[in-house]
Amino acid sequence: MAEAIGRSIASGEHLLVQAGTGTGKSLAYLAPSLTVDGPVVVSTATLALQSQLVDHDLPRLADAVEPLLGRRPTFAVLKGRHHYLCLARLDSSTEEEPEDTLFDAPRPGGGTKWLGEAGRLGKQIQRVRDWAEETATGDRDELDPGVDDQVWRTVSMPARECVGASRCPFGQECFAEASRARAREADIVVTNHSLLAVDMLAGRHIVPPHKLLVVDEAHELADRVSSAAQAELVPELIDRSARRARPLLRPEVAERLTEAGDALAVGLAEAPAGRLTAGLPPALREACTLLDSATRAALEGIGEIKADDPDPVRKQQAKAVLDELSTTAQRLLEEADHDVAWVEKPENGNRRALVVAPLSVAGTLATHLYDERTVVATSATLALGGRFDTVARALGLEAPPPTPPSPAAAALATAAAAGRATAVATAPVASTEGSRAAVGTVPATEGPGWSSLDVGSPFDYARQGILYVAAHLPRPSVSGLPGPAGEELLALVGALGGRTLGLFSSRRAAQQAAELLRARTDLPVLLQGEEALPLLVRRFREERESCLFGVMSLWQGVDVPGDSCQLVVIDRLPFPRPDEPLAAARAAAVDANGGSGFAAVSVPIAAVRLAQGVGRLIRATGDRGVVAVLDSRLETARGYGPFLRRSLPPFWYTTRPDVARGALERLGKS
Repeated sequence: MAEAIGRSIASGEHLLVQAGTGTGKSLAYLAPSLTVDGPVVVSTATLALQSQLVDHDLPRLADAVEPLLGRRPTFAVLKGRHHYLCLARLDSSTEEEPEDTLFDAPRPGGGTKWLGEAGRLGKQIQRVRDWAEETATGDRDELDPGVDDQVWRTVSMPARECVGASRCPFGQECFAEASRARAREADIVVTNHSLLAVDMLAGRHIVPPHKLLVVDEAHELADRVSSAAQAELVPELIDRSARRARPLLRPEVAERLTEAGDALAVGLAEAPAGRLTAGLPPALREACTLLDSATRAALEGIGEIKADDPDPVRKQQAKAVLDELSTTAQRLLEEADHDVAWVEKPENGNRRALVVAPLSVAGTLATHLYDERTVVATSATLALGGRFDTVARALGLEAPPPTPPSPAAAALATAAAAGRATAVATAPVASTEGSRAAVGTVPATEGPGWSSLDVGSPFDYARQGILYVAAHLPRPSVSGLPGPAGEELLALVGALGGRTLGLFSSRRAAQQAAELLRARTDLPVLLQGEEALPLLVRRFREERESCLFGVMSLWQGVDVPGDSCQLVVIDRLPFPRPDEPLAAARAAAVDANGGSGFAAVSVPIAAVRLAQGVGRLIRATGDRGVVAVLDSRLETARGYGPFLRRSLPPFWYTTRPDVARGALERLGKS
């Protein structure tokens, strides 16, 4: 991988690299990055990987290369402005606490906060004030213990509301500006996909100029860009912006903003949740029209920020929110073919929103991601169905047409299958009776200006694990956990004696599974939502017989090597739900153009999610276990079943329940 990246640096050709757990991919892209003249930017999807790079990998690399370079390489973290303490907001937070935050901010369950809770938040703000006197970076991640999101919003500044260092009375002391200054001087800058997306959409003036961009966890980039390009209208935000702007406006102008917020609330109450396929309903169209007119009048009333303005920060905050509301209202009224609109009404809570997002971001990525820099995109899950084409298209790279495998490639695949079958015959975890090996080779792919590489894995998946598909179970149809799947789950967990990570497609299914095991076994069952997730994962790691059940946030990022996790159960294939607006709209667009929206949109989404979930089992070379998929379609669906299986690590494969239970019983006794 390091050699391939070196070639890309020299040639300027973009590179896609699939590199699984344990390959050392971080050091593989960091080492050649030091040969680049000027800063290199590394973008990650999660704070966990960002911390791993900054706290472990980069210091080790710096120690190793310092004698060779004659100097110690430098690195810096670059985050969005809202991650840093804003001294201007902190200076005015006392005035804003009761009106803008402690009482009027929307709560998950609706209503205002009781006085005791307001007092608790006030104490947190005071703790932030004390921390402000001693922190060198102002980075929220360094505040220990942390504070509620609601409190942090009162002491941080979103980029759109920032007046700029030259106009801010605290500009010379700004923590966010200091972080950008450090990034401009560093050899390697570590940022995140969300800020990278904002940087692309804002004309690439936030991240320092660079010649090499490494996108780690690249399978998540398109979704982060979609989120950055998404906008929403929420009645509470309109009401809050009206109160914030009221001191700067004539009373009748501020009242027009309030009326627009009320109209939006009425329109959202009448509209059903889901995608708006026939345009804006009349009530929502009227609300957007009122809001567009009111925000324009308010912006005109506030006027420009002048050099001698007595309170430029507060004025810029009001203008920024009004401008965003105006832009979103106009975007919704336009009803462009390239946008998707929907009404959002979460099941838990009273928050309602009118949302708009781009139908596709592939064009945005093609235009803004690759220009004037070399891009290396890497992840453990880039080759879907055994090819890089699908992810390449999603990332805005023109994918080549599919080609049949050559006779040599077919022979290699056959030999690989035979080798895995031989390995399984001697593996202590499995019996080979009635088995067949899963074939999964990833040919190198290339298109105009890019190439791909699969570096393989240090794990011997065929020896270390089994992929068991419960093909005898009925095709899942009802929501929740069907009775036969529950019985299968009981048998598998009972054979091992716990040590199970259950990945479920819905909260209801996870709850039903937990209730079933608690009623019919003595095993400790941990359920996501009953405690903080980091605490649950730690307990799962430490309590050997425990089971941890949860939903999508457990499908990636959970790292439990060793014998605490030897069975991963997936209740059903993780296709997007029919009511997921973006996925449904994208599939409908493909159908309208004569293709298969299910094959082009739903199946790749399921492949990425499934590969991430299956990847929770083998985390180290000594790990052994079973992945059990309780959805018979992975075996029986002739169209997409083989595609999904080729997207997974090459585990030893079986559909026989007695083989899976036997392997688990042997593991339970070891």
